[in-house]
Amino acid sequence: MDGAVRMNIRKERLAKSAGVPMEEFVDEEFRDSIATVDATGKRLWLYPKKPSGKFHNWRILVTVILLSLLFSGPFIKINGQPLLLLNVFERKFVIFGQAFWPQDFVLLAVTLITFFVFIILFTVVFGRIWCGWLCPQTLFMEMVFRKIEYWIEGDAAAQKRLDKAPWDFTKLYKKTLKHTIFILISVLIAHTLMAYLIGIEKTMEIASHSPAENIAGFVGLVSFTGIFYGLFAKFREQACIAVCPYGRLQGVLLGKESIVVAYDWLRGEPRGHLKKNQPVDPNLGDCIDCRLCVHVCPTGIDIRNGTQLECVNCTACMDACDEVMIKIGKPEGLIRYASVNSITKGIQKVITPRVMGYSFVLLALVGLLGFALITRSDVETTILKVSGTLYQREPGMITNLYNVEFVNKTFEDLHLEIKVESPAYATINKVDGKGIVVPAEGMVKSVYFIKIPEENVNKARTVVTLGVYEKGKLVETVKAKFIGPVTKASDAKRD
Repeated sequence: MDGAVRMNIRKERLAKSAGVPMEEFVDEEFRDSIATVDATGKRLWLYPKKPSGKFHNWRILVTVILLSLLFSGPFIKINGQPLLLLNVFERKFVIFGQAFWPQDFVLLAVTLITFFVFIILFTVVFGRIWCGWLCPQTLFMEMVFRKIEYWIEGDAAAQKRLDKAPWDFTKLYKKTLKHTIFILISVLIAHTLMAYLIGIEKTMEIASHSPAENIAGFVGLVSFTGIFYGLFAKFREQACIAVCPYGRLQGVLLGKESIVVAYDWLRGEPRGHLKKNQPVDPNLGDCIDCRLCVHVCPTGIDIRNGTQLECVNCTACMDACDEVMIKIGKPEGLIRYASVNSITKGIQKVITPRVMGYSFVLLALVGLLGFALITRSDVETTILKVSGTLYQREPGMITNLYNVEFVNKTFEDLHLEIKVESPAYATINKVDGKGIVVPAEGMVKSVYFIKIPEENVNKARTVVTLGVYEKGKLVETVKAKFIGPVTKASDAKRD
């Protein structure tokens, strides 16, 4: 009795005990464990078979494009500024040549929320396609590091034999060569990441000088290198299975209309092996239980069990299954991009109320983000009364003293001037009488007097609107609270 027959008998018994027809019964026992850990909790090393096929070729093309953009990104400049800089150390961020500072925190928060909503919407419609085609972890692991492993050590069976073989010259040579290349690529990735954090110029300076001249930078590069080497040489698929929360979010985000890598169980079941010189059993499905879809899976799952958190939608099983279908004269697509409803009902409905709801939220966020970017000022001005002061009297005038802080968000020096917009009878003067020059990406603090004629001070608090000008152009408007010497009696009289 072969494995397929035993499996069908077991499924029939379980369906009978559950009181469900066999064709509707779903055996969920596989969800109680993962393929990379045994019953005792010990790590099981995976040896996925080398993938090939049309989808894999498309993934190679996408990988070349994305990795080219990744490694060239630090060198791309827009108006002399980096394409992308995420300097968390100096709290400076540059996105598409535009600088963002801590004062733009709300803007950055809206950007991140918009990105997450986009990922949610994308997942609701297309499943985990991000993981298989765009995620850096998958791209480097499957399309770079495993390719090198296949090149040096051979396919899955050869890798198993090599790992079990005693340490001789051949094994030592192959393992040393593989891990040396792994370390060199990890060094390259570490330098690239560092360039996105502190800029390509500083990264090149750290790399070209003695470690003693910049201990912090050197330690950072070594740490990043060690993390990436450990991730791709040892941790591997566990990053997707045990660390990344995205797989677990599928249970919330995916629905019966979501397009994922799916096995057509209606067409494939019941499974059965093909034997030479024997007629095909008409009661069997198209799946011949060759298990190639399992052998090529980089996370070790059986896609025929349905959508699982370990599945990264890499399409390796689709290519392997299509190759088998061609050989046995069956239609391709037994494993394909599909939804549960498209398999059971034969229709694919992408626009659902859920998708429309997420789309509305996404459009609202994009609109809010666009408005915030358009109205964003190049100057951030903060005006506060000097601590511990109320007001001062001068002949015919009431004076308040203020600290004013100017933040320049641009990459050029700005010559600023501050004027009173309203009320017209108020005046503002810089204590030292000098002009305001705010250096590029810098900040300047100054002290100002705001004066109002005493006869115009008719309430305890007056709002003074100030305009900040750069070369005669209004760049920002701020408000200051002016305190006057108004008694409670006069207030009551006016009331």
